[in-house]
Amino acid sequence: MSNLLFQTIDQISREKGIDPKIVIHAIEDAIVVASRKYFKSNEELRGRINSETGEIDVFAVKKVVDNVTNPVKEISLDEARTIKPDVQMEGEIEFQKPTAVLGRIAAQMAKQVIFQKVREAERESVYAEYHKHVGEVVNCVVKRFENGDIIVELGKTEGKLPKREQSKLESFSVTDRIRVVIIKVEKTSKGPQVIVSRTDPTLVQHLFQTEVPEIYDGTVQIKNAAREAGERTKIAVSSREKDVDPVGACVGMKGTRVQSIIRELRGEKIDIIQWSDDVVTFATNAISPAKISRVSIVDSNEKIMEMVVEDSQLSLAIGKKGQNVRLASKLIGWRIDIKSEEEKRAEVESQMDQMQESAPTPLENMPGLTPNLVQKLNAAGIATLEQLADLSPEDLENIPGIGEKTIERISDALSEYYAQSPAYQDEMERLTQQHMFSKDEPEAGKPKPGAEGSAVESKETSKENVPEE
Repeated sequence: MSNLLFQTIDQISREKGIDPKIVIHAIEDAIVVASRKYFKSNEELRGRINSETGEIDVFAVKKVVDNVTNPVKEISLDEARTIKPDVQMEGEIEFQKPTAVLGRIAAQMAKQVIFQKVREAERESVYAEYHKHVGEVVNCVVKRFENGDIIVELGKTEGKLPKREQSKLESFSVTDRIRVVIIKVEKTSKGPQVIVSRTDPTLVQHLFQTEVPEIYDGTVQIKNAAREAGERTKIAVSSREKDVDPVGACVGMKGTRVQSIIRELRGEKIDIIQWSDDVVTFATNAISPAKISRVSIVDSNEKIMEMVVEDSQLSLAIGKKGQNVRLASKLIGWRIDIKSEEEKRAEVESQMDQMQESAPTPLENMPGLTPNLVQKLNAAGIATLEQLADLSPEDLENIPGIGEKTIERISDALSEYYAQSPAYQDEMERLTQQHMFSKDEPEAGKPKPGAEGSAVESKETSKENVPEE
C-alpha cells in the first residue's frame, strides 16, 4: 500500500513537473478539508501520510497552555502530561481522528482539492521555468491560429505569438517549426501565458550567433542591434582581434552568411555596422550608406547630435519614411538631427542676421576706431556699428577724410569685433569643435574597412540589402 501510494505520487510529480512534496502536501490538505466538512468542528486539524502503512491520518491538534480558555484548541499542562509525559508548555498534543467514516462525498471533495492543488503547483512550476528564460530564443511548433495570433507549442505549455509581434513579411502554416524570443510571461486566471516574438532584435542576434562562428566563440561581438521587423535591421559589431574584420565575418564569403539570415527573416534587409568607441565615428557608420559631411555634438548630456549632409544625400540619410535615421538613432542611443548643406547655410545666415538685428551698437563702443575716425563717420550720418557694417568699401571712400588705409583699419576692426561676439563665438565653436570633421578628411570620405556595413557588402551579395532612398 505504502509503495503503491508513493509510486503514484512520484508518477504524478514527473508528469506535471512538480516536486513530490507538493503532491504530498496537497493530499494532506485535502484530507483535512474533507474531515473538517464531515466532523463540522472548529478543531485544529492536521493531515499526515504514514510512510510505513501508506494510510492518510488526520489529527486534532491542541496547544498546551497554563489557563485553558478554548477547550477545542487548548489543553492544560497536567492533562497533556497524562497523554504525553514529556510535553512542555506551548507544546502540542495530537488526537487521531477516524478517517474510515468519511465516506464517498468526503473522498470526492478530497480528490477535487488534490487536483486543484496540483494544478496550481503545475502553473507555478511553468511560470517559474519560463520566467527565467525571458529574452532567450527557443524553437517551437505552430499549433493553431486565433484571431490573427499564432499559438505555438513550447513543450510544457503553449505560447502566444501576437499579431503585433509578427513580421509582415512572414506567414506560417500549422506544424511549421519556427524560432521565437520569449519576451514575457503573464499570470492569468487560466494559468501562465507565455508571450513570444518574431520582431525582437534578440532573434537577429541569435541568428548571427548561429551562422557566424566568430560570434559564437567570442572573437566578434554584437554590441547593439536596432530593428524594424519586416523592413530593416542595423546591427553593430566589433572584433576582439585586430586581424579579424567583424563586418566581413558577418557577411561571409560572397555574402553566404548574411544571406542565410535574410532568408530566415523572409527577405528583411540587414545593415552590418562597424562599432566604434568614438560616438561620432559610430554615428557616421550607422547612418550608412549615406555619406556625412560633418557631425557635431549639440548636447552631450541629452545625447543630441547634428549631422550635415550634401543636398543629394539627404533623402538617403533619412531613408524611407525616416527609417534609416530612426534605426541609426536607436543603434547609437543618441538623437540625430539631419540637415542638408543648404539648410545649414540658411540657418547660419539667419543667426548672423539676428545678431545684426539686435540692439544697435554705438561706434564709440567699438574697439579699434579712433575718436577722430568716429567723428568723421558721425558727420557722414553713421552712428552705429550695424550701419558701418552695411557699407561697402566704395561707400566708405565717398566719406571725406577716409582713404584706403582707413578702410582697411575699419574692416579689421569689424572683423575683430564680430570675432569677439559671444553669439558668433558659440556658433563657430559648435561648427569647429573637436568632434566635427570635414567631408574631405579620410574618416568621412573613406571610412575604415567595413565601416559602411553590409550596405556596401550587399552590393556584391544581393539587391535585397540595398536601402531605398
